[in-house]
Amino acid sequence: MTTTTGTRTTGSDFAELNRRISAAGLLRRRPGYYAVRLSLVSTALIGGWAAFFLVGASWWTLAVAVFLAVAFAQVALVAHDLAHRQVFRTNRPSSRAGMIAGNLAIGMSYGYWMDKHTKHHANPNHDDLDPDVGPDNLVWSREQARGRGFLVRHQAWLFFPLLTLLGVSLKRDSVRAVRRGTVKQRGREATLLGIHFCGYAAALLLVLTPLQALAFLVVHQALFGVYLGMTFAPNHKGMPHPDGTEDFLRKQVLTSRNVRGGRFVDAALGGLNHQIEHHLFPAMPAPNLRLAQPIVRDYCAEIGVPYETTGLIESYRQALRHLHDVGADLRRHRSATRNG
Repeated sequence: MTTTTGTRTTGSDFAELNRRISAAGLLRRRPGYYAVRLSLVSTALIGGWAAFFLVGASWWTLAVAVFLAVAFAQVALVAHDLAHRQVFRTNRPSSRAGMIAGNLAIGMSYGYWMDKHTKHHANPNHDDLDPDVGPDNLVWSREQARGRGFLVRHQAWLFFPLLTLLGVSLKRDSVRAVRRGTVKQRGREATLLGIHFCGYAAALLLVLTPLQALAFLVVHQALFGVYLGMTFAPNHKGMPHPDGTEDFLRKQVLTSRNVRGGRFVDAALGGLNHQIEHHLFPAMPAPNLRLAQPIVRDYCAEIGVPYETTGLIESYRQALRHLHDVGADLRRHRSATRNG
C-alpha cells in the first residue's frame, strides 16, 4: 500500500514508520541495559539454586521452588531477546548465549523455540501458519473447535490449570525436536539439555526426600508454566485472525495487543506488554519499546489503523472470553444432545 498523507513521501506505510523510528535512534543496541539485566537474572538463578542447597531437605524448599519459577521465566524472556538479536548484533553470540539460557539453564531447546517463534512472528494469529494458535489442547477459532470434546467446551475455565503443564510441554517438545534432528546444532543442543536434565534430577534426588523432590518438581514446573503462559497470553489471544490480504504493518498491529503498566509490568513481562512495537520491530531492544510506543500509536492514528491497548487484567478477560466463545457451539450441541 502507498501513502501520500500530509508531507510523507510515497512508499509503504511501514517504510515511513521505520524511517521515523530509525530517526529517533530506537533501533540502536543497549549494551549497558542488557549487561545489567543479564547480571540480575543470572544472579537470581544462581542465588535460587544456592538457596536450594542451603535450605536442604526441608519443606521450605517449596518457597525456593516459587522463586526459581520466577527466575526460570525471566531466563526464558532473556532467551527470547537473544533469539531476536536484541542483545547481540550477529547470530553466533546470540545462538551461543541463547543455548546457555534455554537449553542449559531452563531445559528448553533454543533452536526449537526459535524456529517456532519465527513462524509466529511471520504470521501472527494465522490459523494455518502460526504454531501458537494451532489446534492443541486449546483452540482459538470455531473452525478448529468443530468435533472437539470436553477440554474445548470448557477451555476458558481450564486455561490457567492447563498452563501448569506448559513448562513440561516445552521440555517434551524440545526433546522431540532434538531427537528428530529439526534443530541446526543438534549435538550441542542435546548435550546442554542432557546436562540440565541430569543436573536438575540429581539436585532434587540427592538433596531432598522423595516426597519433597516430587513436591518441588510440581510446584516449580507448574508455576514456571503459569508465569510463562501469563506473559505471552495477553499479546494476541482474542485478537483478530488475518485473512492474508494485510500488508506487513497491518498484519502485525491488528493481531497484537499492548498492555498498559509501568516499569514493574515491563520487568515482569520482559517488555512484551509493548507487543505491537515488538512485532513491528522484533530486533528493537526491550527498553526502547516503551519509547517507540507513542510514535507507533500516533502513526497508526494518522493512517487509520486501530491500535489496541488494555490493562493487564482486562487482557486476560478478553483472552478468556474469546476461548469461551470459541467453545459456544460445542456447548450448545452438547446441551441439545442431552435434552434431545
